[in-house]
Amino acid sequence: MYAMWRLQVAFCTLSVLSLSSGGESKARSCSEVRQAYNAKGFSLVNVPHQEISGEHLRVCPQGYTCCTSEMEDKLNQQSKLEFENLVEESSHNVRATFVSRHKKFDEFFLELLDNSEKSLNSMFTRTYGKLYMQNSEVFQDLFTELKRYYTGGNVNLEEMLNDFWARLLERMFQLLNSQYHFTDDYLECVSKYTDQLKPFGDVPRKLKAQVTRAFIAARTFVQGLMVGREVANRVAKVNIIPACVRALTKMLYCPYCRGMPGLKPCHNYCHNVMRGCLANQADLDAEWNLFIDAMLLVADRLEGPFNIEAVIQPIDIKISEAIMTMQDNSMQVSAKVFQGCGQPKPSGMGRSARGISDVFSTRFRPYTPEARPTTAAGTSLDRLVVDIKEKLKESKRFWSNLPDDICAVGKLAESDDEQCWNSHTKGRYFPEVVKEGLTNQVNNPEVDVDITRPDTLIRQQIMALRVMTNKLKNAYNGNDIYFQDSSDEGSSSGSGSGCSDGCTTEFIFVGTEAPVIGADRSDEHAAAAAAGKSLSCGPSILLVMAALTLPLWAMQTRWR
Repeated sequence: MYAMWRLQVAFCTLSVLSLSSGGESKARSCSEVRQAYNAKGFSLVNVPHQEISGEHLRVCPQGYTCCTSEMEDKLNQQSKLEFENLVEESSHNVRATFVSRHKKFDEFFLELLDNSEKSLNSMFTRTYGKLYMQNSEVFQDLFTELKRYYTGGNVNLEEMLNDFWARLLERMFQLLNSQYHFTDDYLECVSKYTDQLKPFGDVPRKLKAQVTRAFIAARTFVQGLMVGREVANRVAKVNIIPACVRALTKMLYCPYCRGMPGLKPCHNYCHNVMRGCLANQADLDAEWNLFIDAMLLVADRLEGPFNIEAVIQPIDIKISEAIMTMQDNSMQVSAKVFQGCGQPKPSGMGRSARGISDVFSTRFRPYTPEARPTTAAGTSLDRLVVDIKEKLKESKRFWSNLPDDICAVGKLAESDDEQCWNSHTKGRYFPEVVKEGLTNQVNNPEVDVDITRPDTLIRQQIMALRVMTNKLKNAYNGNDIYFQDSSDEGSSSGSGSGCSDGCTTEFIFVGTEAPVIGADRSDEHAAAAAAGKSLSCGPSILLVMAALTLPLWAMQTRWR
């Protein structure tokens, strides 16, 4: 009996020793780990050749391991770096979309303005000759102010256009009545009759409506592209909390320490880690989607009634029509002004005929569509906007889908649910996948997230999107909003501010390398006002000479 017991003990002991010996010989080598570790660019100095006891490990399982404390620290930093690269790589397309489309739209619009100004200058020079060149700054100022508005200047479009027509009236009125001397006060009185007399017909009213809503839509749209670009760039630079770094190291590199460097994390395991690390980014998604929807609405306007190309290209023709209307009504306009403002004093020179003979030697001839200059963007506005809309639609729900993109099967996670790393060994991952967003991370089994402390940078970007969305919605309705700097005590102009909670210009990004929207330009306005007043006595010769010569031209035509 005793002999039999001793035989059983000896057999069990040999069996245990045999199993132990086989297990140790199988798991003892760290050659694969050394090779993979070295491939990451790390030195193999002090990297064990065989497994060692793992009591020193702070993140990975503390059984027998191929990792020293120094290795675990380096892999910790490597996990953080790789995660940053993964987010940057996964967000590259959406960031590139806003960068490239902002550049294209901005380039298209500015060249459209430049070409329109060149077209007007060329045609008016041919048609009106010296008189136009002597008064060309009136038109140059118009395009300068339009461009300043688009590039972020605090320009009131309606007031600027009213000022343009008032200056044009002053110039033409003096030319039509060159036998009289007009003081600045008298000319100011003349400008007050602009609305009542309608010397330019219905052109100013129609052009004001078209230009205002088209420019509001275009400027707001390009600002939206810039805001999208800036938000995406900032959010892609993630603020990685220590708990996230710990979870990333455990997921990506603890397999190294267990002697399985080629083992990828289980798919659901990857989802929980990424949703924990990107919880704040996912919270951006709701406001991001509203912002994209608002961008698409304004894009629809740009394709339809607010098409800036349809407004800017024929602006020279419309202004010429207004000039000719003034010429046709010159006698009635002068009579009514004399009645309202008083009889001016004679200049003692009589009516000057200087330059009349060569002003309208040819009828005003606009370019044909084929002859018009093309823009550097190489496409019409409709095609450009269609392209931008397609890219915007693709960017919806981007931030909530980011963990899915990073954990895509074959990219980071393992498709085989049994042959994957489950946080402690090879095998199936059983915990459920948590939903995205900060509040849902309270039950995340992999990342310890403090749901009471949202990321400040992300909250700022949410506010930036909210402010921009509000501007876009107003632009869709043809309304403009100026967000003043906080130093301006919250003052605003336009149809309303929509920003009552102390919003600052930090959240508004200008469409080009331009001044910040809402910057104080009181000095510029004062200078512009003074310049406008001094010019009222000068270059007006052009248009009123035009008005004088058109009747002669018309009479000659009738005699023929």
